[in-house]
Amino acid sequence: MTISNYDDLLQAAKEQAEPQLLLFVFTKAELPEDATEIEKENFAQGLGGTLTPVVCVDKSPEELSSFADLLEESKKTGQDWDVVFVSTMSGHGGIAPNSDQAEQPLQMMVQAIQAGGIGSFLAFSNSGEILDIG
Repeated sequence: MTISNYDDLLQAAKEQAEPQLLLFVFTKAELPEDATEIEKENFAQGLGGTLTPVVCVDKSPEELSSFADLLEESKKTGQDWDVVFVSTMSGHGGIAPNSDQAEQPLQMMVQAIQAGGIGSFLAFSNSGEILDIG
């Protein structure tokens, strides 16, 4: 299945043989302190910068049944964000993973994002648009 929006992601997660847990890392676009004038100009136009993780969370596909639900849930954190990276985690024997089991994979996602290794994650803008930034 090709995932072209958040609803496709939820549908794909629900169709898996084992229960899924969605892993979210919310990031904020920032300009490095040592940015050049050109980098500053590009950033002002919405280009370049770095994506800094600000919030991590795991949710079942049923907990966030729409992108609007995801936005509403994210507002409760009080953190502004620009891009959310998403991955999934499969359960075993019909039992979904729990938050304790998701802690290490979420930390690995954060480390990968900080290192620029984002190619294996889905990315959505804060307006719900799927992004191709890998």
